[in-house]
Formats: sequence, structure tokens, C-alpha cells
Amino acid sequence: MSKLLVFASSNAHKSHEIKQLLGKEWELKNLNDLHFHEEIVEDADTFEGNALIKAETIFKRFGTNCFADDSGLVIPALHGAPGVLSARYAGPEKDDQKNLLKVLRDMEQLEDRRAYFITCIALVMDGEVNYFEGKVEGHIRRDTIGTHGFGYDPIFEPELCGKTFAEMDTEEKNRYSHRARAMKAFLSYLNEVH
Repeated sequence: MSKLLVFASSNAHKSHEIKQLLGKEWELKNLNDLHFHEEIVEDADTFEGNALIKAETIFKRFGTNCFADDSGLVIPALHGAPGVLSARYAGPEKDDQKNLLKVLRDMEQLEDRRAYFITCIALVMDGEVNYFEGKVEGHIRRDTIGTHGFGYDPIFEPELCGKTFAEMDTEEKNRYSHRARAMKAFLSYLNEVH
């Protein structure tokens, strides 16, 4: 029998990626499955803080073991932006295309194109909190390329890859991605403890 875990997100792309990584022993539900459509205000100034806000909100509401992630693109030449504001960098409507174009505009004159994606997962299980982190270094292209993925994937090229996340299918992306690395640490913990 599979064990239930709630992913405190309604993002279908992320849920699909995570379902593939979790495997069959876990039943994954997201906020849409729970018919939870309220906005959870993510007002922490760290990825860990925002992940915890989401996981604790759902754990308290449903009493179900729950995890949430907060991910973002960090660009040192932009003083760490978009950072924790990655999803709403161009405004509160969370428009992927506008966010991506704003990054390209903000970096137009910059030679330093280094960037990294980071994911922090907060797990609230039986009332106990644990964190897991994944990071992938790379750089920002000057143009967009690729049709897979979402968010900043068409402009982010991981180190030593020669292609963007948006040029990779899910399986290939999972070999490199920050989310996959955080999930690996997360899964390792789940398998040890449960």
C-alpha cells in the first residue's frame, strides 16, 4: 500500500516532475487534489522560510504529512535577483514569459552571466520539520531556446551541458536539475525513516 504525501503546490509541472521522482510507494497529492485554492502568502526572505510557510499551512489545515518547495533563480550580477521573487519578478501575476524577458532586459549590458537555480524542500512529517536543498550552477543565455520545461528554463544553461533546461526532456532534466537534487536528498531521508 502506498503512503500518502501532500505536495503543498498547485503547480502541475512541478507535481508531474516530482511524481516521476517519487516512485510507486508514495501516493502524491497536491493542493488541487485537496481542493485547496486559497493563496498562501510567501513573505519570508529565504527559500527555506517560504517552503516552510507552505508546508506548515497545509499540515495544520489537513493534518497530513506535507512538503513544499521554494525554488528560484539567483544571479549574482543582479545582486541575487530574482531570488525569492523568481515567480513574480515582473509582477504579481506570476507570468513566466514576462519574468524571463525582464531577466534578459536586466542583463542586457552584463558580461557576468553566472547564475544558479536552487530548491529548498521543507518537510513537515509527524510535526517534525526537515529541510533538503539542491543547487545547479550555470549561466544565462542572451536568447531563449527550447520548448520543454517552464519558468526560466529557456534561458538557463547548466554548467558543462551545452543546452538549456528547455531543450531537455524530463528524464534528462532530472539528471541535472536543482529540484531533482533536492528530491534525491529528500527521498533518501524518506526511505531511511519510513
